[in-house]
Amino acid sequence: MQEEQPASNEYSEHHESRRRREAGSCICDTVAAIKEAQDEADDNNGRNCRNRCVDSLLSPNGNNNGLDTIPFVLQNKKGHYFSATGGIGTNDCFQTVFFRVERLDKDSCCATLSMLLPDCDLDFDKCCVDPMSLCDIDALERTRHCIEVDLDCFCAIQCLDPNLVGDIDNHHRHR
Repeated sequence: MQEEQPASNEYSEHHESRRRREAGSCICDTVAAIKEAQDEADDNNGRNCRNRCVDSLLSPNGNNNGLDTIPFVLQNKKGHYFSATGGIGTNDCFQTVFFRVERLDKDSCCATLSMLLPDCDLDFDKCCVDPMSLCDIDALERTRHCIEVDLDCFCAIQCLDPNLVGDIDNHHRHR
């Protein structure tokens, strides 16, 4: 008796995604560690972080050094930076590839990311941000613009220096 094949690729993609989640996802696991460290810094509870993406949020003695954001960028399978647009419909519209994790559902590996505002505009070449334009960024500022993402869609994450990030209500930007 032959085993019945699924009607579409959707079935196998769903099970592949579930299998990867059960095995662990390096992107999801890293974002979970970032979220935990940000929460730890917010709580100022003095525990020491050991993840190299999160070390600089705490001072050497384990106390909060005033930083509460680990900025990061995400890349897809082609190596392109993930970008989002914030402030649509306002004079403050911007594009960014810089994010802060706000919430994470570890079961689904879906996250709410807030967009970090770069201090200058990014250059886009056709579909993607020009990686060289990232070198012009001197500062990032927290915003209240968020996006929901499925972290299983990304292949690389790069943590950036928390000292790049300024206060959420103190926007200074040059164009």
